[in-house]
Amino acid sequence: MPRPYPQEFRDDVVALARRGDAPIEQVTADFGIAESCLRNWLRDADVADGNRPGVTRTESAELREANRRIRLLEQENEVLRRAAAFLSQAHLPGKGSTRS
Repeated sequence: MPRPYPQEFRDDVVALARRGDAPIEQVTADFGIAESCLRNWLRDADVADGNRPGVTRTESAELREANRRIRLLEQENEVLRRAAAFLSQAHLPGKGSTRS
């Protein structure tokens, strides 16, 4: 996979393409990028600017982190639930207890 372009470069190319001085095909040829790449950058910029519905990269990263944290908390909760069940079974009368 090719290395990602710096954000500043992307912003400059998007700004140039949005001006409309040259067709997208010419802009991509001048900067040596694929047309689909520029179209993706334009779409991402529209989402970030609020011109198009969607999730920004920042929101997506926050959502991934929140989901990771939720999974971890659910695992911790399950461990605690099992430990509580084990401990409550160990203290029931008549369940292996030798106390009189």
